[in-house]
Amino acid sequence: MIDDIDKKIIEELLANARQSHREIAKKIGISVGTVVTRTKKMEEEGLINGYTAILDHEKLGYDLTVVTEITVSQGKLLEVDKEISKNPHTCVVYDVTGTVDAIIVAKFRNRNELSEFTKGLLSIPYVERANTHVVLNTLKENFRIL
Repeated sequence: MIDDIDKKIIEELLANARQSHREIAKKIGISVGTVVTRTKKMEEEGLINGYTAILDHEKLGYDLTVVTEITVSQGKLLEVDKEISKNPHTCVVYDVTGTVDAIIVAKFRNRNELSEFTKGLLSIPYVERANTHVVLNTLKENFRIL
């Protein structure tokens, strides 16, 4: 369980993971040692799994985002999920409740990449059906929540 100090450290890291422990300590009014110790503990516990850059995918040429619903037969969902997860265009794979078995979010530079991805999904054994939605506008895309 995290307390208010851990939460403040995480909020600072989410805002800018490149800032130093000293900068974080100064901003939230605690010692540098406390920031170091607590950050290391959260890393060891797996709460913090790494640090990364946040990219603007559209500036990198990924103009198409799709959300694809899939239906999988014969209880092979985990195997199918693992296969889909290997595709470099895949950003998210969710097992879900409801009328479909999984939802995939993926990004593409062009329609040809999307077409190949969709055909590849349908060629995976046990994938019965895929329903792809092309995202028209992204109003919010942020997984940096606490």
